[in-house]
Amino acid sequence: MAFRETPVPNTTVHNTPPPLVEVSGTHHEMGCQVGEARREQVQHSIENARLLIEQSYSSLELTWEGAKIQSRKYSPFAWERYPQYIEEMQGIAKGANIPFDDVMVLNAMEAVTMDALHLTRCTSFAVNEERTADGHVLLAHNEDWVPEDEGDVYVISAKPRDEPPFLAMTYGGLLPNVGFNAHGIAQLIDSVYPSDSRIGIPRLVLARAVLASRRLSGALGRTLVPHRAAGYNHLLADDHGELYSVEVSARKFDILYGTDGYMVHTNHYITPSMKGVESDPEELISSRVRYFRANRLLRQNSTHTIKTLQAIQKDHVNLPNSICNHNIQGIDPLDRESTISALVIDLTSREMHIAWGNPCQNAYHTYHLNE
Repeated sequence: MAFRETPVPNTTVHNTPPPLVEVSGTHHEMGCQVGEARREQVQHSIENARLLIEQSYSSLELTWEGAKIQSRKYSPFAWERYPQYIEEMQGIAKGANIPFDDVMVLNAMEAVTMDALHLTRCTSFAVNEERTADGHVLLAHNEDWVPEDEGDVYVISAKPRDEPPFLAMTYGGLLPNVGFNAHGIAQLIDSVYPSDSRIGIPRLVLARAVLASRRLSGALGRTLVPHRAAGYNHLLADDHGELYSVEVSARKFDILYGTDGYMVHTNHYITPSMKGVESDPEELISSRVRYFRANRLLRQNSTHTIKTLQAIQKDHVNLPNSICNHNIQGIDPLDRESTISALVIDLTSREMHIAWGNPCQNAYHTYHLNE
């Protein structure tokens, strides 16, 4: 494969693995355990979000107090459908010694800002047993976000009292969503930008619910519950090698299926029906570049391994807005995303291999799901 791994100066190097937080019990108890274990990071992520909104006032005309007022409009919808995940957020707030409203804003950030920031530029891809050297099902995800939150990344290993155990990556006070569970259901999410957003269940709450799925049909159904505020693209897989991308907006959806054993998604809609509800597609050119690049690299190999997927995650074509995304000083302060973590899931082995920060200069560390 013809990769480009151009060295990028001023890239943060982490000399330790991402912290692992192990939690169990009720949803409120798990939230409290997360908040207590990562109190400093939860508080830091709240301050980062507050600063981001302040820096964006000229375009959003939104203050932090206004964001809290807006987020309260979404809470009743989440309470009605998924009260357990509101309880998790309440637990995070209690454990971190911060107001619940602040945690709610963080988890409804895309909704309260009406997707105006376009800051998330993630890349997700997967291969099933037909395309791997050892017959395993593998998924990969680069999490791109503002670099200030990179220090708040951690891995959560959870044993809910009434849901399957799961292993996930998250940061700060966000509900976990990118990961897999003991029933062999995996989820990667990529932000998309629909024009039909409304007040409803925040999309992060829906993504959290997917991790509780016991079968693939249930996972698909949880991405599409009524009264959702908007949607992500959910790249879903099970350990039988079924691969789906569910492109979701507030009122519409479409589904892509990995008929040839490959699946790639970034931050724009792919299906014709969903392209019709995409907001400002001309702002998503770099998403298309990453999509085509990842597709090309993925399809050059029919015997993938964890190492080959990690190599794709390090690619620097179209730097700084490459698959391995870098924050280059001197550009617009609201256009400064970088890859804050990169992970590969071996769903067959129930393992996550994760690099903290840009994978081009940070080592991968392995975590196992303890069922």
